[in-house]
Amino acid sequence: MNKIDGKVFRGMLMSGCSNLNNRRKEVDALNVFPVPDGDTGTNMSLTFTNGINEVNKSGSEDLPVVAKTLQRGLLMGARGNSGVILSQIFRGFYQSVGESHELDTKAFAAAMLNGAMLAYKAVMRPVEGTILTVVRESSDMADLYVKDHPEATIEEYMEILCKEARASLDRTPELLPILKEARVVDSGGSGLLAIFDGFKAYLDGAPIEDESARKKNGSEEIGASGYVTEFILKLSDQGVHLFKENRFRDSLSKLSENITVVNDADLVKVRVNTAQPGEVLNLGQRFGEFQAVQIDNLALGKPRESILENASKEEPAAEKDAEEKEYGIITVCAGEGLEKLFRGYRCDFIVSGGQTMNPSTEDFIKAIEKVHARHIFILPNNSNIIMAASQAAEVSEGRDVRVLPTKSIPQGLSACISFNPEADPEENQSAMMDAVGHVKTGQVTYAIKDTTVDGREIKAGDYMGILDKDIRLTSSDKVDAACRLISEMCDEDSEIVTLIAGKDASEEEVQKVQKYIEDHFEVDVDVEQGDQPVYCFIVGVE
Repeated sequence: MNKIDGKVFRGMLMSGCSNLNNRRKEVDALNVFPVPDGDTGTNMSLTFTNGINEVNKSGSEDLPVVAKTLQRGLLMGARGNSGVILSQIFRGFYQSVGESHELDTKAFAAAMLNGAMLAYKAVMRPVEGTILTVVRESSDMADLYVKDHPEATIEEYMEILCKEARASLDRTPELLPILKEARVVDSGGSGLLAIFDGFKAYLDGAPIEDESARKKNGSEEIGASGYVTEFILKLSDQGVHLFKENRFRDSLSKLSENITVVNDADLVKVRVNTAQPGEVLNLGQRFGEFQAVQIDNLALGKPRESILENASKEEPAAEKDAEEKEYGIITVCAGEGLEKLFRGYRCDFIVSGGQTMNPSTEDFIKAIEKVHARHIFILPNNSNIIMAASQAAEVSEGRDVRVLPTKSIPQGLSACISFNPEADPEENQSAMMDAVGHVKTGQVTYAIKDTTVDGREIKAGDYMGILDKDIRLTSSDKVDAACRLISEMCDEDSEIVTLIAGKDASEEEVQKVQKYIEDHFEVDVDVEQGDQPVYCFIVGVE
C-alpha cells in the first residue's frame, strides 16, 4: 500500500485502541511506584478511547475530518501526563495532514515525526527514557528509512516504526535508573508501542479486536449480545466503611474485563460490559442504594449516552446565573471531608479525582465554564494532573485562567489559605506559590506489589511512608508508618502539622498519631477528616 486515506486510518485507529485496551493491565503493572493510583495504562486507554468515540460519532471516513476529530477527542479526554502527551502526538499528526485526503508513505512519516516534535514542545522539562523518547526515536528512524527507500510502502514504514519503538522502549531502563532498578521498561512508551502494534496489525490484514467486547461466559461470547451496565450507587453508612474499591474491582473482573469504577466520596459510579448485568447489580447493592441504573443490550444496537457523563456534583442552580465575580478557585480532590475543607477555604468548584482517577482536560474545561469569575486559579494537587489542567487553561477563552502547579493536597490547602480577594492576580499568584514552597507533604498508603525503589525492598501489603515523591519507610502498621514519617518531616523550624485522615484510618488510629505529634514536637496540630481513598493519612508540615 502506497497511500492511506481516512477509511484506512480509521481502521488503524480502531485496531490500535483495541490493542491498548487489551494490554492496559500489562502497561499499568509497569509503573515503578507500587501505589494504588490512576495508572499509565488506564490513563492512556481512557484517553485514546475518548478519541475513538469522537471519531465514531462523526461517522466520517474523510482523512482531514478523522484526524481533526481524533485530536480533539484526545485533547478533551486526556488524563494524566501520558494521556496529554498522547493527545499532543496526534495533534501534531493532524497539523501535518491539513486538508490532504490521502497520505503517501513520505507524508505519513512526516506527520508522525511532527507529532513527536509537538509532544516534546508540550512538556516543560522533557525526560528521556519515557514515552517522549520512544516516539521521537522511532519516528525519526522510520522517517530516515523512508528517505533512504523512496519506494517504501506504508506497511514497510509501520514495520520499521514498530521495530524501532520496541528497541527504544527496551533502552529506557538505561536512560532512567529508577526503571532499571525496578526491572521494568517505561509504561508510557509501552502503551504507545501497543497502539503502533495495533496499527501494523490492521495494515497486515489482521486487525486487533477489543477482548472485552467478546468476553466469554462459558462457551458463549458476549460481543454483540452483551450488556453495557451502568449505575450510580450512594453508599450507606455501613457501606462507606465496608466498600473497598480494589476488592470491588476484583469481584467485577470475574464478570467483565472492561470495567470503570469511580469512587467519589459516598458515591460509586460503575460501567461494565457483561453477560450478567444482574450479578453486577447484586454486587453493588450490598453497599448502598442505587441513584441511577442503565442497562443496554448491545444486540439491539449502540448503547445510549452514558449516565455517568453528567453525574458529577453540579453547582446549585442559583449559582448558575450568578453575576461574574473577580476571582474563582477550582481544586481537585477526592473525599467528602476534603471537599468541605476546600469549600471552607473559598474554593468555588471541586473536580472529583486525584490519585484514584486523574481528571481529564474536559473535566477542567467544564469546571472553568461553571465558575463565573474573571480570574480563575486551578489547583491540581497532583503532579500527574498538572498537564491536563494546563491544557484546559490553554484552550479556554475569554477569562484569565492560571494553573498553580500544586502537587499535593497540603500544598493546595496552603495556597487557598494564602489567597487574598483584595489583592491583584499577580500578587495572589505570587503569594499562593510562595506558601506552596513552604509545605512538606507526607502520605501513608499501602503497596500493591512487590518491588524495589531506591534500594528499598517493598512487599505487597506494606504501608509506605512517602515524603513528597520519595518512599522513605515501610511498616506493617499504618500508625507506625505515619509516626515515623512525621518524625522525618518535622524539625526545629516546623510550626504547624496538618493531619488529614483517610477512609481507612479509624478514630482510634487518628488519635494515636495526634498524640504522638503532641508528645514529640512543639507545633500546632490541626486534625481534619478528609475521607480520601487510597491514603490512610496525608500530612502537611509548615
